[in-house]
Amino acid sequence: MPLRKTRAEDLPQAGSQAALSADEAIALLGGPDAAGRQAAARRLAGNAAAAEALCARFAVETDIPTREAIAVALMRTQSAVTVERLLPFLSSEDAALRNTVIEILQALPAEVAPHMERLLDHPDSDVRIFAVNVLEALRHPKVEEWLIAVVSADRHPNVVATALDLLGEVGTEAAIPALSRIAARFADEPFLKFAAGNAMKRIGAGS
Repeated sequence: MPLRKTRAEDLPQAGSQAALSADEAIALLGGPDAAGRQAAARRLAGNAAAAEALCARFAVETDIPTREAIAVALMRTQSAVTVERLLPFLSSEDAALRNTVIEILQALPAEVAPHMERLLDHPDSDVRIFAVNVLEALRHPKVEEWLIAVVSADRHPNVVATALDLLGEVGTEAAIPALSRIAARFADEPFLKFAAGNAMKRIGAGS
């Protein structure tokens, strides 16, 4: 007797997510009921094998509470698949979607770290700014090193300004040489000289 495909409408709904198997929850992610999709996301949180399905649903989900439920599930799942699938959304024109992606990435420091140098070298200056925003909550031992590289080499004033603001919070004396060169690098951008001076004062090396 051939197996019958499980349909979303045949599965338990929101109030019984604990009874869902992982396969049932994945199927329910594609169902028409938002509450059911939210229940499925809660059931799949922490299940690395479900990261692909969660990301696929996140990419097309239009219901905001459901998107948020999926985002929380992805944060708790801590999968490299999540990072690989969501990084392209940093270029999205949808600001709400992009901001949610940044929040997810901020919760996955170990998984994001291997991609950070590539992100900070991205040809789109907006993506580089978003990458610095991810660094803000990354709590990775290389955060200062990455920020120093940005203020030393990036040519876009807005990217550098974003990095300077964060360096003022997390920087140490190791950042001072790079900060002291900002005025010369951006002679036509006095606000960057001011921001670099502020960063040095916050670190404790300003005059």
